[in-house]
Amino acid sequence: MKHLQVTVHVDDDHAPEFFELLADSPTIAEARLVDWSMTADDQSTLLYTVDGDPTPVAERATDTPGIESVELSETTQGLTYVLVVMRPLETPLFGAIHRASTQAGLIVRKPIVYRNGTMAARVVGDASALQRALDTAPDGVDVQIDEIGRLQGQGDEPEVSLSERQREAVTAALELGYYDQPRGATHEDVAAELGCAPPTASDHLQKAEANIVHAVLDQFGGGE
Repeated sequence: MKHLQVTVHVDDDHAPEFFELLADSPTIAEARLVDWSMTADDQSTLLYTVDGDPTPVAERATDTPGIESVELSETTQGLTYVLVVMRPLETPLFGAIHRASTQAGLIVRKPIVYRNGTMAARVVGDASALQRALDTAPDGVDVQIDEIGRLQGQGDEPEVSLSERQREAVTAALELGYYDQPRGATHEDVAAELGCAPPTASDHLQKAEANIVHAVLDQFGGGE
């Protein structure tokens, strides 16, 4: 079972308008496709998180090919959920994603990240399914393989890298407002919740944060 980290580059002449809105908008730093319902019919529902202002995307998206509707959540700490209903088979790029996501022997892992005019994803599958997906990339789409390996038995999600005590510390910190802006709690508050000394709580949080950062960077080849 192989695991690929890929970056998709799309020629300007072949880039769907909705892709450009997500990946090249001056108001969006990054968009992530975090969940989807890729059905066998001609409609799919996709959930994005957007770092930045998605209002221009929502205003223009339904005038672009393949997009049925766009709904925005409230923005919290600069992040907004964007729910999109689309007809992916009407555009070659989204049609290719749709086919890959519904192909036997192949998994496109979440999230798919849109930034700087590109799309990055992790793909898992048997060698033949992966090769078929690469061979059927539409015109104007260059799939760059950044990393290739085998899927490990140990999960690579950020939360898996945390010890139970680190997870408890981060959970307590979130609930108390330690990560709010402005900060609503201190190490002492987290320590009181955990029943330990403040330096111990600080140590748990620092190690948990380091593990989470490394895990997230490793997802897209940014780790050491």
